Amino acid sequence: MAETEPLIRTDDLTIRFGGNVAVNRVNLSVEPFRLKSIIGPNGAGKTTLFNLISGQYKPTGGRVYFKGRDITRLGAADRTLLGLGRSFQLTNVFPNLSVLENVRLSLQSKAGISFVFWRYFRRYPDLEDRAYELLKLVLLEERWNVPARTLTHGEQRKLEVAILLGLDPEVMLLDEPTAGMSLEEVPAILEILQRLKESRDRTLLLVEHKFDMIMSLSDSIAVLKEGRLICDDTPQAVACNAEVQEAYLGGGAVHG
Repeated sequence: MAETEPLIRTDDLTIRFGGNVAVNRVNLSVEPFRLKSIIGPNGAGKTTLFNLISGQYKPTGGRVYFKGRDITRLGAADRTLLGLGRSFQLTNVFPNLSVLENVRLSLQSKAGISFVFWRYFRRYPDLEDRAYELLKLVLLEERWNVPARTLTHGEQRKLEVAILLGLDPEVMLLDEPTAGMSLEEVPAILEILQRLKESRDRTLLLVEHKFDMIMSLSDSIAVLKEGRLICDDTPQAVACNAEVQEAYLGGGAVHG
């Protein structure tokens, strides 16, 4: 794949639910090793577009490409195997296992090692060490030995990021990572996202509705309004775009 070729590309991607066009002929490009955010007001079609890219939904029209390959007909599981990993809708979080064990299990899955719960975890020292390194990355190393069920909501989001990292996806699809968090918990997630971005070893695609939050994080921002892509540019250019300002604030200035 040429360096300038988008890692993910959609051509006229469209989905209808009855008479409602939720995503309307969207042409989106995601460059490799960059953080791209998809934003828009409530009801703009952000999560629906995300579901089309991750394979949760099948489009009514248009195509989805990954590394130049047409993956439109592939389901979510097959897209995960290709390297598209989606966070915050994972089902492999075990509440009664420790935080570290949850991450170790994702590493075992990637390595093809069966889940045998009664085996003492020190049978996998390399995986244990790697799991702890991932917990450090998401600022959870001090909580490594507590049951996952005891984590706060914000800590659970951190754990989900670590679990996803354990699967080593080429692309991380993050759906509103700060949703439901208290104001005190948000800065830690932003720090984690900044760390992931600065590593430049994977591509990040983020859905968010808080414009201010993603301005300093994003390399580029795609803005949806009523299912249409109205702008896709640098954060500075998006903030100055008149249609974006109208979509968010009825014509007032958008602040970053």
